[in-house]
Amino acid sequence: MSERRAAGSVGIDHQSGEVVEWLLGGDPAIRWQTRCDLLDQPAAEYEADRALVSTTGWGRRLLDHQDPDGTWGGGLYSPKWISTTYTLLLLRRCGLDAADARAQRCVELIWDGARYFDGGLTPATSIDAPEACATSMYLALAHYFGVDHPNVGPALDWLLANQLSDGGWNCRTVRFGDRHSSFHTTILALEALAEVQRRHPDRADIGQAMNGGREFFLEHRLYKSHRDGTVARAAFTRLSFPPRWHYDLLRGLDHFATTNSPADDRYDDALDVLEQRRGRDGTWPVQNKHAGRVWFDMEQAGKPSRWNTLRALRVHRWANRPGISIDSPMSEPPHQAVRPAYGSTNPTD
Repeated sequence: MSERRAAGSVGIDHQSGEVVEWLLGGDPAIRWQTRCDLLDQPAAEYEADRALVSTTGWGRRLLDHQDPDGTWGGGLYSPKWISTTYTLLLLRRCGLDAADARAQRCVELIWDGARYFDGGLTPATSIDAPEACATSMYLALAHYFGVDHPNVGPALDWLLANQLSDGGWNCRTVRFGDRHSSFHTTILALEALAEVQRRHPDRADIGQAMNGGREFFLEHRLYKSHRDGTVARAAFTRLSFPPRWHYDLLRGLDHFATTNSPADDRYDDALDVLEQRRGRDGTWPVQNKHAGRVWFDMEQAGKPSRWNTLRALRVHRWANRPGISIDSPMSEPPHQAVRPAYGSTNPTD
């Protein structure tokens, strides 16, 4: 990172101490990640909050909406955003215990209900082709919840084989021949591969694929066109939660932070935009809500967001960590806190 960045101008400062206290007054899903990622508390101190995800707050509310057959919303992938897939993704974001039998059963259901082509999958009944987005999303859930479905291995092989020459992935490649990667699809693939890497840290091919995907984002400065350096899409600079299948620069930066990626000056523009989104009170808002049905609103658009503030402070802590250089090796984050991924059937950049 640049000297300006390394100086710590956007780290966890005196104002952020009050913000951390505000985070600790939130839902258990926020509290345990704050204790783990911002305060470096030992597992014995944050696991108590994490255990509450299934019994109180947002996690309990999501679980209470589960249908008798184990699904959510009457469907495996649709309707958005209350289907089984998207509810599982949100529970994963909350940090639901990976051994939760209800969730594991549902991961089995979505894999059983998918259609497979050459190893890749689609949840759609009207599309006779695999999709990198859905495949990534399903892989993230399978590896997070430890579900060893027989189609998981072939799906992972398919995803690795369909990485594009620019380092990323695109859901439109198989059906429409697109050869330039999508921001949306690539972040989904990277989040899935990060889950695979946590389960299988010795797989060199996973690390290589992740490095290619990260390079795609770095070449685009995380939100810019590779052609002329302008903002690729204004939505990439607006912070959302939950991001669903959509990409924004906080989601991208959070991936780099939670995988403890090495320093690179090409993060700086995105870090500057993130700082511009910070309110005077030291918090970050939800700026963008993605249209669709929801079980309930966790937070209000335009208001301070504990989710975005937690993620932004996590990013800033990573960006200002001492003793790193561009040549520093990739390594696991200090705590094995589980990170989420999201999904889509056909997002493009």
